[in-house]
Amino acid sequence: MPGNEPRLAEDLEIALIHLSGPDRPGLAVQIMAVLAEANVDVLDVNQTVVFKTMMMGVLIRFPFRSGSSSMVRNLLFTTFQLELHVDIKSVPRSDYEDWVGRQGKPTWILTIVARKLKASYLSGVSEIVAKHNLNITIVTRLSGRAPLEHSSAASTKRACLEMRLRGDLGDEAKLRADLLKLCTAVPIDISWQKDDIYRRYRRLACFDMDSTLIQCEVIDELAAEAGVKDQVSAITEAAMRGELDFTQSLQERVKLLAGLSEEALTNVANRLQLTEGAFRLTRTLGHMGYRLAILSGGFTFFANHLQKLLGIDYVHANELEIVDGKLTGRVIGQVVDSQRKAQLLQEIATQENLDLRQCIAIGDGANDIPMLSLAGLGVAFHAKPKVKEQAQFQISVVGLDAVLYLIGISDRDVTALQAESDAKSPAKKRARIE
Repeated sequence: MPGNEPRLAEDLEIALIHLSGPDRPGLAVQIMAVLAEANVDVLDVNQTVVFKTMMMGVLIRFPFRSGSSSMVRNLLFTTFQLELHVDIKSVPRSDYEDWVGRQGKPTWILTIVARKLKASYLSGVSEIVAKHNLNITIVTRLSGRAPLEHSSAASTKRACLEMRLRGDLGDEAKLRADLLKLCTAVPIDISWQKDDIYRRYRRLACFDMDSTLIQCEVIDELAAEAGVKDQVSAITEAAMRGELDFTQSLQERVKLLAGLSEEALTNVANRLQLTEGAFRLTRTLGHMGYRLAILSGGFTFFANHLQKLLGIDYVHANELEIVDGKLTGRVIGQVVDSQRKAQLLQEIATQENLDLRQCIAIGDGANDIPMLSLAGLGVAFHAKPKVKEQAQFQISVVGLDAVLYLIGISDRDVTALQAESDAKSPAKKRARIE
C-alpha cells in the first residue's frame, strides 16, 4: 500500500526514498529495477529487517533535471503491488553537500549489554547520547533472538545492542561519568569506544585468573584447606581494594600456608569453577587466531591447569615453593604484582609484534589497573569499585564472553565459527562453544 502521493517537480534532482513492509525474497530486485530504468545514481542505501518487516532507505540522484515524475509513478505502482509503504522526499542540494561535508568525523561505538533489554534502559542511554549532541546512525543486535519463555539456563542469557554514533564529542570524561551513573542505577553494562581499525583487529587477550577466569580466589581455597581461611581472606580483600601493598600481602598470606600438602593443591585445582562465559570466550578468540595469556597474581600451579583446559599460550604467575611435597610458605622468583602485569603485557605484545591498541586486558582487582590502562581494550570484570572508576570498560551483569560484543562479534558469528571448526574436524570435534 503506497504512502501519501509526494509533491513533485520536474526539476527534482536528489531524492530520499523510504520503503517499509512485509519482508520476502526479491523485494530489492524489483525496487532497483524501477530505479535502474530511470538511470538514477544511488548515493546511499541502507536496509534492515525487524521481525519480518523490511525497511529500506535509498538516496538517489537523477542524471537530468527532468523525468523524475515518470520514475515516481512507476515506483508507486510497483510498491502498491508489493504491499510496501513508500515515502519520497526531495533533498535540497545544499543539504546533501552539508551531509557529504560531515563525513570523516569521528564515529563512536556504544555497546549495551544486559540479561534482558528494557525500554527504560534504552531511554536512559538515548537521553545521555542526545545530551552530548551525538547522533545514533545505526543500531544492531549482536545477541541472538530472545525466547519468550526462559529455560533453566536463564542465568546465562544475555542481550546486546551495538549503537554507532557520529558527532563532535565535547567532554568524553563527562559522557563516561554519565554512562557509569546509569549503569549503577539499572542492571546494564555500557561500553563506549572510538570506532577505529584497532577495535576490529585486536589480536592478544590477557586475563587475570582469580575471580576473572575462575569464580574464586585460589589462595582463599588453599587457606580453607590449611584451616586459616578467615585470616587470609581479610588480607586478600584489603589487597584487592588497594589498601595493602600487593607483594607484602602475598608474602603474608603464603606464609600462613606453610605445611600444606601438594595433594591439597591438586584437590583445589580439580574443583575450580570457570567463570560464566570464560570457556566460550577463550575458545572463540582461539578460533579467531588470538594469542591468549594469563597474567596473574595467583599461582602457576593453577594457571598451568587452566592453560591446558582453555588453550592459553602464555602463563605468568607466582610460583609456590614446594619441598618434600609440602608448601614452605614462600614464593619463588619475581612476584607478579600490578606493575609486573603491565610489563608482561608490553613484553608479549612486542614479542607478537602487536600495537598495544590491539591488546585486550581483563581483570577485577586493584592490581589489574595498570594492565587495564595499558591495553587498547581494558575491561573491569565484576570488579571492585576502585577498578570500575579507573577502567574504560566494564562488565558487571553478565558473563566473561560479553567481551566478544565489545569487539563486534555477534552470537551468530560465534555459532558460525563453531560450525567451521566442527567441519574441519568431523571425526574429533572440539569442545562445543556454548
